[in-house]
Amino acid sequence: MKIGILQTGHSPDLLMGRFGDYDAMFRDLLDGNGFDFETFPVVDGVFPDSAQDADAWIITGSRHGAYEDHPWIPPLEQLIRDIQHSAAPMIGVCFGHQIIAQALGGKVEKFQGGWAIGRTEYDLNGRSVSLNAWHQDQVTVLPESARVTGQNAFCLYAMLEYGDTIWTVQAHPEFPDAFVDGLMKTRGKGIVPDALMADAAQRQNTRDDNAEIARFMASFLRKERA
Repeated sequence: MKIGILQTGHSPDLLMGRFGDYDAMFRDLLDGNGFDFETFPVVDGVFPDSAQDADAWIITGSRHGAYEDHPWIPPLEQLIRDIQHSAAPMIGVCFGHQIIAQALGGKVEKFQGGWAIGRTEYDLNGRSVSLNAWHQDQVTVLPESARVTGQNAFCLYAMLEYGDTIWTVQAHPEFPDAFVDGLMKTRGKGIVPDALMADAAQRQNTRDDNAEIARFMASFLRKERA
């Protein structure tokens, strides 16, 4: 099964050597499932020819806002709608979660409540899962076709499904703790409040559910559909 990774951002230069770029983190997360991957760095203007260029799709995180005026965002939104129309499975993570919602009629904003970073608990269909977060933007208005499957008090629309083919998550199951620590030391300084980063640092290295969510993602991508 060929997975097309729509890369919407790049890892910080100081972390690239140790962790790789964002597409590499998804390859690592989903390793062992027999997938073939092809990366399309849409953030750099490189797009697939069509929604049929892969069997399934993943949209990565990004430092950019879905609502910002970048030339690659409108064609990405159209591609998202084309993929939905084709009924190919698609997963969006963080920015991917947001841009899918925006493309399908929802709204994304810089959240007035501030940032969520580090280990964060979510209610997923009635049970608690723990994942790393790194975001200030949130989906604030749901598309009509979206169904909420995960949330917490800070992020009401943390996990969404659209029919049987699209699943998205605001958190980062692909981010290991050490990468979040690196983000705090690079992109976080002067942007994320110091007290919030100190609190996040104390929550790191506790239990996470990255492996469980990875199994769910793999199953979602390859499951049989009518």
